[in-house]
Amino acid sequence: MHILIGYIFLGLSLAAPIGPINAAQLDRGIKNGFWNAWVLGLGAALADGIYMILVYLGVVHFLETPFMKTFLWLFGFFVLTYTGIESMISAGKIAADERRNKESLLKSFFSGFFMSISNPLTILFWLGIFGSVLANASAKYDFNQLLLFSGAIFLGIFIWDFSMAFMASTARRFLTPSILKIISMVSGLSLIGFGIYFGIQAAKVFLS
Repeated sequence: MHILIGYIFLGLSLAAPIGPINAAQLDRGIKNGFWNAWVLGLGAALADGIYMILVYLGVVHFLETPFMKTFLWLFGFFVLTYTGIESMISAGKIAADERRNKESLLKSFFSGFFMSISNPLTILFWLGIFGSVLANASAKYDFNQLLLFSGAIFLGIFIWDFSMAFMASTARRFLTPSILKIISMVSGLSLIGFGIYFGIQAAKVFLS
């Protein structure tokens, strides 16, 4: 049982660090409520699942080639910069009677998916941390147990996504429109900052 708890905390450690997904969830929760923030997290979790499968299949090393690294950094740059600019523009429209002007759940889902699937730091986690954990565990446990441990990781991710969505959607009820605008602007700037970082990394890989 303590092994499963350890893998749940591993999932929490993946989801908890401040990054573009958390910033986007905060923004969606404030503007659109719990469901949009949670669904965005589900989209990111789907991307995590895809990378987990790639690690299992052993093909994730293909993503370490210079071409794929450059492509993913650039893709992440465009996705995060666009999302950040969109967040800052829409921040000026937040008002007490406009908070229910929601975007679709499908759009939130795909925003989370593309932000996560284009994040090379996500690849580094699954290749580095999960890859080494998988290699170590496969020597001790059978395939069914490995699947159980992988499920425990995702449970940790889902717990964090639910907590973020709940906190963001709850906070919006107690904050004034002015404070909501400031938080949304900061979230947008954070996403743009991550996007610029991704762009710089793309240039470094391309020029190296």
